[in-house]
Amino acid sequence: MEIFDYEDIQLIPNKCVINSRSEADTTVELGGRTFKIPVVPANMATVIDADLAGWLADNGYFYIMHRFAPETRQAFIETMHKKQLFASISVGVKASEYDFIAALAAADTIPEYITIDIAHGHADSVIEMIKYIKEALPTSFVIAGNVATPAAVRDLENAGADATKVGVGPGKACITKIKTGFGTGGWQLAAVRWCAKAARKPIIADGGVRTNGDIAKSMRFGATMVMVGSMLAGHKESPGNLLKIDGKTYKQYYGSASETQKGEHKNVEGKQMLVPYRGHLADTLNEMQEDLQSSISYAGGRDLKAITKCDYVVVKNSIYNGD
Repeated sequence: MEIFDYEDIQLIPNKCVINSRSEADTTVELGGRTFKIPVVPANMATVIDADLAGWLADNGYFYIMHRFAPETRQAFIETMHKKQLFASISVGVKASEYDFIAALAAADTIPEYITIDIAHGHADSVIEMIKYIKEALPTSFVIAGNVATPAAVRDLENAGADATKVGVGPGKACITKIKTGFGTGGWQLAAVRWCAKAARKPIIADGGVRTNGDIAKSMRFGATMVMVGSMLAGHKESPGNLLKIDGKTYKQYYGSASETQKGEHKNVEGKQMLVPYRGHLADTLNEMQEDLQSSISYAGGRDLKAITKCDYVVVKNSIYNGD
């Protein structure tokens, strides 16, 4: 198995067939809906909240609402539906989550997307939850994760998952590899490639993305969507606290398995950090789209499919050589 990560890969250009990069189509389909770009903000408390979820849905972007205010989720779904927007929520696997799914079914409050969100998704508990959701809410599109191996992808798909989320510990705020010795940190892109070869359904690459070019690389190696955390955490609209230190402005960012999120020091696999303030989220999303359009032009095509067909080279830490 070839081992590499984002910084080790450069994609090789093909002849450009469009007159302007603005002609390139960056849209992607997931769960019967088409979105502007194959990017979804991480379902973390410092990346997304209800207001931002509404804005994203209303402006053609995919989102996954986090699961850290469980008592608000049913009202969130109802509010999104009143606005004629799709509802995309996260759940865990505890007993109370089964009660929640049953309550949604009883009230006919059906979210269009449900993400089963736990750190180690290749688990009997996740498989059982997938089966339960697909029976109780058969029209919901179920995303399950997180996983790191082809066997995990196959098991979750066979249980009924409509997509799998790949990535164990590669995120900037994640310390799983340090605390446990396990994970895809340092080889996340190779893990995406490995898992994609086994997948029959969409894969969401989750973690390790540090540049816009990494989005294109994720697509090249099999991702349908790319989940981005730290790069989308530092905006005016981001939920994290705004802080000024030595004249510089930052936003708070912490992992879902951090002590800050958990409220206790128990099984901590995440950390708290500060990310530079980046202004408005819309500007960053537009830049991501423009860079993807450039990627499509370099790939020699007119849409995202072209990126999946281009050649590549592995040169360790190549993108920063000489900088």
